Amino acid sequence: MDIDDLKVFCLAARRASFAAVAKELGTTPAHVSKRIAILETTLAVRLFHRTTRRVAITADGEIAYQWARRILEDVTSMTETLQSTKSELSGLLRISTSLRLGRLHVAPILSRLGEQYPKLDVWLELLDRHTDLINENIDIDIRFGDPTQPQLIAHRIASNRRVLCAAPGYLSRHGAPKILGDLAEHECLLYREREQAFGTWRLEGPKGFESVKVTSRFGSNMSDVVRNWCLDGKGICLLSVWDIADALRGGQAVRVLPQYSEPADIWAVLSSRSANSAKVRVCLEFLKDQLSSGPHALDMNPQIQP
Repeated sequence: MDIDDLKVFCLAARRASFAAVAKELGTTPAHVSKRIAILETTLAVRLFHRTTRRVAITADGEIAYQWARRILEDVTSMTETLQSTKSELSGLLRISTSLRLGRLHVAPILSRLGEQYPKLDVWLELLDRHTDLINENIDIDIRFGDPTQPQLIAHRIASNRRVLCAAPGYLSRHGAPKILGDLAEHECLLYREREQAFGTWRLEGPKGFESVKVTSRFGSNMSDVVRNWCLDGKGICLLSVWDIADALRGGQAVRVLPQYSEPADIWAVLSSRSANSAKVRVCLEFLKDQLSSGPHALDMNPQIQP
C-alpha cells in the first residue's frame, strides 16, 4: 500500500471532490481517480460513490478513512521524532491565523524561519474564522483570546489587549464617552475577529468585566477596514494595541475610556498529533521570540496620551 495514496484518499474524503484534490495537489482529476482506484483494488472495497459532479464516501470508506488517518499520523510522528535528533528541519509546516496579524507579522516571521531552515516548507492560511485543525490538516492555528476547546493544546505566544480609540475629529463632533454605558449612544465600529461576539463588547475596567451593546452603520471582519474608518472619523473602534499603535503615536487616533480594555492574548493552538513535532516546537519558540522582540514584533507599548 502506497502512503501517498492514503494521503490522496484522506484529502478526497475531506474535500468530497477529485477535482478539488487535483487542484490542491497540482495534478489532474484523472490521476486522483486512478490512485483511489488502485487503493480500492488493494483493499478490495469501494471507497467512494462517484457521480459526474461529486464523490461521496461509502461506509467502508469511512472505516478506511479513520484507519488511514491513524496510519498517516503515526508515520508523521515517526518522522518528526527522528528529525528531532537532527539540527536541520524539513517537511511541510501548515499554519493558519487571522488576516492582519498574518500579513503584517506572522508571514515575515515565517520568512525568517525559512531562511534558518532551507529544507522547511511553509503554508500559511489567512482566514477570518477558527480552523478545524484535524480536518483541514493544519499544524498550528494562531488565535486571539483564551482557547475554549479542551481537546486542543494551547501555548500563549504573546500578550495582547484591545483598546477603545477614535479620531480627534469624531470626538470633537460627538464628544467623548464618560462612562462605559455611553458607548451605546455612539457610532461604535463593528469589527468581528474570529472569536468575537458581533455587537457586544466585554471590557475589563475598574469594576471588573462589564458588557455593553454597541451599534454602528459600519462593520467588517477586516481590522484594516475598521481601522481606516476610525481614522476617517466614522466612530469608536476596539482594536488590538499593536494594530492601532502607529496612529495613537502620531495623534491620528486617541484613547477613549482608557481605564477599559479587552484581554486578547495570542495563542498557538495545535492538536495532539502535532504536539511532538520537532518543526512545530521550533516554530512555536521562534514565533514567541519574534513577536516579542524581533524586527516584526508587536508594538504593545506605543508612547501615547490617553
